[in-house]
Amino acid sequence: MKFLSFLAQACAVLAGIILTGVTLITCASLIGRNTTGWTLLGDYELTAVAAGAAIALFMPWCQLRRQNIIVDFFTARASSAVNARLDRFGALLLAAMFIVLAWRTAAGGLSARSSMTTTMMLGFPEWITYAAMVPPLLLTGVIALVQAFGPAQKEEEGVA
Repeated sequence: MKFLSFLAQACAVLAGIILTGVTLITCASLIGRNTTGWTLLGDYELTAVAAGAAIALFMPWCQLRRQNIIVDFFTARASSAVNARLDRFGALLLAAMFIVLAWRTAAGGLSARSSMTTTMMLGFPEWITYAAMVPPLLLTGVIALVQAFGPAQKEEEGVA
């Protein structure tokens, strides 16, 4: 789990760097637009492309830390053993969902590459964004699988 934790942290740091870049680009474009009339061509496209990749890159860290939204209204009074089994089952369902998401994102990326789809203003190849999203989606699925079948949660908290 330590290696998965390292990969999840690396993904989160990369996502933070990407979003910092997007923030700087947006600020520069807005300041230029409102002061000198200069604007960065394609700033909206860059924001959309980078935000999609960043969201996917944050997901492994979110799953590793078990920071997904959990609605425990019905299980608040259940025993910790029941909650632990439900958490493992939820992790298994999430793993299946993220593996399917990774598969379909890869298929979408291959389709975008074969059709040479690009963004309108910059002509940025869309398949690159898809390709950037597949590894963190798979990593999230693997982390969820380990959580579903691996050691108990208390043991994992010390590792993360």
